[in-house]
Amino acid sequence: MTASSHKAVAGRSGRARKAGRDGAGQAGAGRGTADRAAGRAVRGRRRPLRTVGIVAVSLLVLITAGAGWFYFKLNGNITTFGAEGVSPQRPAEGAGGQNVLVIGSDSRSGDNSSLGGGEGDVGRSDTAFLLHVYGDSKHAVAVSIPRDTLVEIPPCRLPSGKWTAAQHNAMFNAAFSVGESPRGNPACTQNTVEKLSGVRVDHTVVVDFEGFSKMTSAVGGVPVCLPKDIYQGDLNPNRHSRGERIFAKGPQNVSGRQALDYVRIRHGIGDNSDIGRIQRQQAFVGSLIKKVKDQGFNPTTLLPLANAATQSMTVDPGLDSADKLLSFAMSLKDIDLHNTKFVTLPWRYQGARVAIVHPAADTLWADIKADRTLDGKDAGGPGPAGGGAASPSPSPSGTGTDAGTGTGTGTGTGTGTNAGTGSGTGAGISVAVYNGTTATGLAARAADQLKSAGFTVTGTSTARTQDHAATVVEYGAGKEAEARTVAAHFRGAQLVPTATAGVSVVLGATYASAPALESPASSGPDPSPGSSASGSSEIAGKARSADDNICSDLSYG
Repeated sequence: MTASSHKAVAGRSGRARKAGRDGAGQAGAGRGTADRAAGRAVRGRRRPLRTVGIVAVSLLVLITAGAGWFYFKLNGNITTFGAEGVSPQRPAEGAGGQNVLVIGSDSRSGDNSSLGGGEGDVGRSDTAFLLHVYGDSKHAVAVSIPRDTLVEIPPCRLPSGKWTAAQHNAMFNAAFSVGESPRGNPACTQNTVEKLSGVRVDHTVVVDFEGFSKMTSAVGGVPVCLPKDIYQGDLNPNRHSRGERIFAKGPQNVSGRQALDYVRIRHGIGDNSDIGRIQRQQAFVGSLIKKVKDQGFNPTTLLPLANAATQSMTVDPGLDSADKLLSFAMSLKDIDLHNTKFVTLPWRYQGARVAIVHPAADTLWADIKADRTLDGKDAGGPGPAGGGAASPSPSPSGTGTDAGTGTGTGTGTGTGTNAGTGSGTGAGISVAVYNGTTATGLAARAADQLKSAGFTVTGTSTARTQDHAATVVEYGAGKEAEARTVAAHFRGAQLVPTATAGVSVVLGATYASAPALESPASSGPDPSPGSSASGSSEIAGKARSADDNICSDLSYG
């Protein structure tokens, strides 16, 4: 092959190789372009998913931070009262459930001053009820205690740290004012409720005017009803004129200041009494519960309500955090409206004041301690929150003073004040007798009568105070049956457990007015503690349910 031929072949080969390289390069470029396009497509598909993920994580962070901020805010709102004011002598835990004392304060201090009412900065208790949430978490009962009820206020702690002497025949709402603090004395009211009921209070909550007003606004108002038109003069009789109409007769929705005015109205309806007002307050609370349940136990409903409530609420140390308060609220979500009952502690007028009616009140407290519903059914479950299961048959722990001093409380905590053992005899029972009145020779007279009935009288003396209206039978551990036998011989006698041994009688005005022993047979046998006829059946017939018509039973008289 000639040189020219070699060059031609080489040229063709070079061009072929170049063409090959160029073709491969073009093919590679094509593949690269396709890969890049595919990559862009994949990245295009991934970008929305990645964006959604980032947004979701961001929202989660914001929600978590928001919830944390909100809980921090709620915790900052909460005010507690010191546990050092709670009496060291307290009743034993009941058979189940938990008891929450709710106090409505009408203090005019701080932001409450613009919401109407009286004058001064001393905290006052305008309303109070003991809420028992049964162990099955499906039933609840609220027992209203009239503010004018005559009770014994046990020793209470003052802001200075000193303790007061017990007060006999004092008005119930005076307990909250002991110490004359603008925030009131919730611990003293708790001590007083435990003293008169023999029921251990697990938690105490105080809500003032401002807090109540904000709570009603937070839920969008509460349905209520009025039996007649209400005018400014009905809310404030000191006007001495009717004034403008503030409520029209019939159903309506109220919130804020108007809701507060509704629950404060006492005059112009029924007999103008606090008892009648209590019935409207019970109807209001029942309607509020129904409104919250209708809206649902969810953060949308509970958190604004919790924020409003905690801004003007004082609680015991056991409810000192948002978690604890919301946990308690959630524990109520399964309680049926019909099974949420409202009753007033059995009462009667005693002059301008209110006296507790026995044995009906004693039986009501006994049923609550036993975790029995008003119709006598066992609604038992676990014991009070944080306290573990209670004994099914607890022995009440004394809250009174030494029985030997004769300082009877004038209130009963037993299971029946006129109950006897059926024997009608005092054989084998020792009792000390104290005169709690100003009538001379009364203790000696009662002692002779008790001896004639077979009792052994260990001594007679004058009680520390002589202002007892009712006769009180105080008893130590294991002496309740003997105390019932003694009580059966005294008209209207009240049973009070104490921390000391033995049985003692503190004679009251009921015995002084007719100084003779009663026949146990005339009182009838003591109903068995577990029977449905244990005494609350009559109260059950008068109880209000949270699902009752809001226009029914709105006043007394």
